[in-house]
Amino acid sequence: MPILLTFAPPSSLRLGLRAVVGNSGKLLTSSAARQFSTRRFVSESCPQYSSRGATSPITILRERHSRHITSRICARALSRFRAITQYTSLPDSYEDLHGLPFRKEDLNQREVNQIFGAHLEAERANELLRILHGRRVAGTLNDPNLQVNTAQFSDTDKRKALQYLRENIPVDEVINAGLRAEDELRFLEEQVQEQELEQESENAEQQYEETGRQDPPSGDVVEKVEVPTGRLPEPPKSDSPYGESPFDRIRARNIAKREAEEKRLEEERQQREEEEALGNIGTLQTEQQTPKALSPRMQKWAARATSPLTEPPKMKAWERLLPSLAMTVLVLAGCAAFAIMYAPPRRAWRLWPDIPPAAATCLALIGVNLTVWLFWKTGPLWAILNRYFIVVAATPKPLQLVGAMFSHHTFSHVALNMVALWFFGTRLHDEIGRGNFLALYFASGTLGFMTSLANLVLFRGLEFTTLGASGAIYGIVAAFFWLHRYDEFKLFGYPPDPMSGPQGLAFIGLILGLHVLPLSRMKVHNIDIASHLGGMLAGVVGMDLVKKHMDAKARARAERLKTIHALGGGLNT
Repeated sequence: MPILLTFAPPSSLRLGLRAVVGNSGKLLTSSAARQFSTRRFVSESCPQYSSRGATSPITILRERHSRHITSRICARALSRFRAITQYTSLPDSYEDLHGLPFRKEDLNQREVNQIFGAHLEAERANELLRILHGRRVAGTLNDPNLQVNTAQFSDTDKRKALQYLRENIPVDEVINAGLRAEDELRFLEEQVQEQELEQESENAEQQYEETGRQDPPSGDVVEKVEVPTGRLPEPPKSDSPYGESPFDRIRARNIAKREAEEKRLEEERQQREEEEALGNIGTLQTEQQTPKALSPRMQKWAARATSPLTEPPKMKAWERLLPSLAMTVLVLAGCAAFAIMYAPPRRAWRLWPDIPPAAATCLALIGVNLTVWLFWKTGPLWAILNRYFIVVAATPKPLQLVGAMFSHHTFSHVALNMVALWFFGTRLHDEIGRGNFLALYFASGTLGFMTSLANLVLFRGLEFTTLGASGAIYGIVAAFFWLHRYDEFKLFGYPPDPMSGPQGLAFIGLILGLHVLPLSRMKVHNIDIASHLGGMLAGVVGMDLVKKHMDAKARARAERLKTIHALGGGLNT
């Protein structure tokens, strides 16, 4: 559709300037146009003369009265159409999708029906008018990239809307489009200049930088789809009276990149330290695993199981340790009483009568540990497990010392512990019996976690947690080798005869050395060495007490047998 314009004096001035200076005076033209585009020219009335002479005073008064009424009508009409009409007055917040207000109030449905017909709603019609008026002012009326924002309107409605705007709101569309084109050209020139300088800077840096920089992570790059705004990017602000040069922008961009890279490296270092320090330090858990993303349902259970505390409660060290210490004393006393009073059940009362007692006991313990490991995969049970099946240094509970013995987070952790339990536990069980074996198991696990809790509260820190059956397993292993501390062992027939193998004391020394060496170098952060040492101490001391108790029972039984034989011999004579 052809554009029909009514040029006011400012528009004529702009066109005249462009005709005189041509393309070489582009900046002068835009400067003059911007200066005069905001000025208003008022033409005053002059007496009119006809060919027959001067017009009569009455005729002049009538004409002045008529012009006065017409000016009042025009002023009233302009008050309704309060709109921005000049490119230099375009607000910074302008976007093509929202457009510009074209009058003081929107059109009602009756006015919309007069312009477009009854098929278009008033809300959508006003939206179209705002977008088209904004394009007339912004100089983007024919920009093909912006047509997506008005694609839902028909071409007929667009022509009617544009005709209505041109009849009621005069805008110098040609001048606005020219000013827009000049700004776009200047912006593109600056962009090209910046890209050239930035490329030169990168080439110079690559000549001196060391190789071995980490490549960005591979993967699918998701491009962000941007809606065209119809607004040119704002030039960066600068405190310099000469403005910001391309070199300044490149330098600032390079500084920002370097700071972002340093920030990323620092965050990775802190995250790595937190993973080493704040993760669960379950025994024999030698690797920190990156937590997997949880489903929304699991996130809900995790939120319910998470403590609302933001920091450890203010408590003294003895206030944290005393309840757990009392629990440890009770468990040790109970284990001693159980070992003394235990009597093997009859075969008919056993759950698995066809399985040897040692195998039945170890299989039961393995089953409990695997069951609790499966419980950790069940979200609704996390709240109970976090409260009673993991030792928390910040908020310790006495029952945690017993529950944590059956708790594991990873399958590798529980698998290693259960293999060691089966290998050493069945052999020790056959030699000392079920009562002594279970007493050693629970005493080693409880004392191991009490030692670990004391170490965390007094020395290491309240941010740690620990779990696992390793303290009890190390107690069983230490008890087995202490029972055979002077016996020789051969692994797969080695060393061959007549050479003698290492004694049980050598294996205990080897285990202690493997724990003391990392403890002295402080290289292992996620192994609860304190619980291992506490469990071994309980196993050795407990095995010594069990051996004395078993020897005392054997001597008493021998004495009874001697007495019976003596009495039987006297009766025979």
